[in-house]
Amino acid sequence: MLLVDDEPGIRVILRTALRLRGDFEVVGEANTGSDAARLAARTRPDVVVLDLGLPDLAPKNLLVEVRRASPTSKIVVFSGFDAERPWFEQRAEGFVAKDADIEHLLALLEDVGQQQSHDQATLELPPDLLAPSEARAVVRDLLDQWGYRDLVDDATLVVSELVANAVEHAGPTSVVLVNRGEGGVRIEVRDPGEGTPAPQAPPGTAERGRGLMIVSALASSWGVQQAERTKTVWVELEQPRG
Repeated sequence: MLLVDDEPGIRVILRTALRLRGDFEVVGEANTGSDAARLAARTRPDVVVLDLGLPDLAPKNLLVEVRRASPTSKIVVFSGFDAERPWFEQRAEGFVAKDADIEHLLALLEDVGQQQSHDQATLELPPDLLAPSEARAVVRDLLDQWGYRDLVDDATLVVSELVANAVEHAGPTSVVLVNRGEGGVRIEVRDPGEGTPAPQAPPGTAERGRGLMIVSALASSWGVQQAERTKTVWVELEQPRG
């Protein structure tokens, strides 16, 4: 567990309760958003217990920054900040108000912790030109951790093309999910854009427009899933045999 709260008394209560429970180890504590992101990147905790009312980052920015720092960590919000709660519930593994019974929080942490395998990473990216570069860096780091170094070049190219396409055509924030499988990885990029992307051969002199052709050539399989208000482009990459 990584405990993030700007009130020392709350952290003492949490630390003590977790120790008495017997199933948890606290690997770090932070009282600011910048410290939370730094410690998350360094310790890669199974679960982050996150207060949203920190002095240096707005609540939404705080959750996004911690998620970027350690994409495979699960986040449980424990906060008195209740505004826009559905937004946080969609992006965290749990949301517990501070006036709730501490046993409710502990039971949730135990359940979330038991499901943790660090096999899935989630990254929310802003709609700007730096998004593909950030996605590449995260995927490269993940595959290195997972021991899938033979897939790094293909995976970083795939995620770069998909995120760049989302930034150009969808506009608002895109979400990247990376799942580790026994023989490879699955990369998903979700955005609120419309339409079904399809590989098309650009004119021979064109400098752009080959992204999905590249993705199709590298992938063992790929496809597009449409849902209400979202589109997901998924790609599966297999480890080279032998």
